[in-house]
Amino acid sequence: MTSAHTASAAVVPATIGADASAAHPDRSFPRLHPRPSRGWVNDPNGVAFADGRWHVFFQHNAESARHHRIHWGHVSSPDLVRWEEHPVALAPQQGGPDAYGCWTGVVTLDAGTPTAVYSGVADGSGRSQVVLARGTADLGEWVQDGVVAAGMPDDPRVVAVRDPFLFEFAGRRWAVQGAGLATGHAAVLLYGADDLSAWEYHGIWLTSEDPVASELPDANIWECPQLVRSGGSWVAVFSLWREEQLTGVGHLVGSLALDPVTALPVFTPLSSGITDVGGSFYAPQAVQAGERVLMWGWAKEVVASGLRGRTPEDCDAVGWSGLLTFPRELRVEGGAVRLQAAPELAALRAEPLEDTPGTHDGGPQLPLPDQADAVVAGEGTVCLLLGDATVWSGAVAEGEEVRVLVDASIVEVFTSAGAATTLRAYPSGAQSYRLEMGPGVRARAWRLAVPGA
Repeated sequence: MTSAHTASAAVVPATIGADASAAHPDRSFPRLHPRPSRGWVNDPNGVAFADGRWHVFFQHNAESARHHRIHWGHVSSPDLVRWEEHPVALAPQQGGPDAYGCWTGVVTLDAGTPTAVYSGVADGSGRSQVVLARGTADLGEWVQDGVVAAGMPDDPRVVAVRDPFLFEFAGRRWAVQGAGLATGHAAVLLYGADDLSAWEYHGIWLTSEDPVASELPDANIWECPQLVRSGGSWVAVFSLWREEQLTGVGHLVGSLALDPVTALPVFTPLSSGITDVGGSFYAPQAVQAGERVLMWGWAKEVVASGLRGRTPEDCDAVGWSGLLTFPRELRVEGGAVRLQAAPELAALRAEPLEDTPGTHDGGPQLPLPDQADAVVAGEGTVCLLLGDATVWSGAVAEGEEVRVLVDASIVEVFTSAGAATTLRAYPSGAQSYRLEMGPGVRARAWRLAVPGA
């Protein structure tokens, strides 16, 4: 296949945090999170820093609020706060290895050339190949010419493969893909990728049968595998796919070393955990930015218990589904993964909200607008409600804090201990958010807005 798709480098008006977003007819549409005003959005892809800007690509169908004929959408930001929407970067190519969709992948430099490395799906079977596309230095234009770097492994044990990820170790470039095995177990496959257009398959690298990995919820496929370094530890992150259900995201903290006989990297898990406990978080992508690790996830249309959700038909009616989370920082402390909202998000704090304007059952109560940031401290219980329904509830301990970020229909909660929770809720009519706190708890809060918007 020799045809090419080229995306224009021109930036179109932003729909994030600007007039188009503010005027969106759906109150539940996020104003601060990057996504187009219409269509389907899922996995973040190709996160990269280039030409002085953060670039985030994502799976996107502009034609409807359903997952079909997936393209790569594209937004960029100089500061992780103000986002601009760019034209579609990658599109399915008629007769090509990605004719059915351009699915999850990454962006890397290959001999100085920005290169998208992604799962190309040719038909409705879901079988994928690793496909390459080359970009300009500013990541604004992309050429797809059908280069396949790796196909389905000739390995009868492997029945499903997708979602390539690249990492560097011991002076070489390596790749992994998520996989499912004939035994029903999930796995990660290892490749050598020094020649980015022709990968070397090195076999099944890690499976859910590993004693530490087996502590995670069962999965038939580990999707969207990531491998990043934090301090002296390595973290493997993967999304848990089981019998067509997207059941969450797990991680393993461990070490990475070269096998003295094979000269292949060996990952040794030491501990496991759930990366986000909210139920709406899936398919994250992590990027190594020096000693810093940033992560975005897909926030699915799944709601907190007790709240009315949105069916696919509801999403059809409003014309959109799915969004990306705020960027998060991942670090390892004491052998455990800690997640916090990226510090840059503090720039969204437009004005402080009144501290404790009302009480409930002897404790303070704080109304919140649809875009808000609240930091809760003290000792006792805290609950976020939308109308009379509970969105999230928990507790804050003495000396700790809980941060609650709200942007219309997405709620992201972070504890100072590093736990993250992503939830969806849909304000309508006279409903509004509010925090209810125990007598020993107080909150500082701000209305959020894009600076200069």
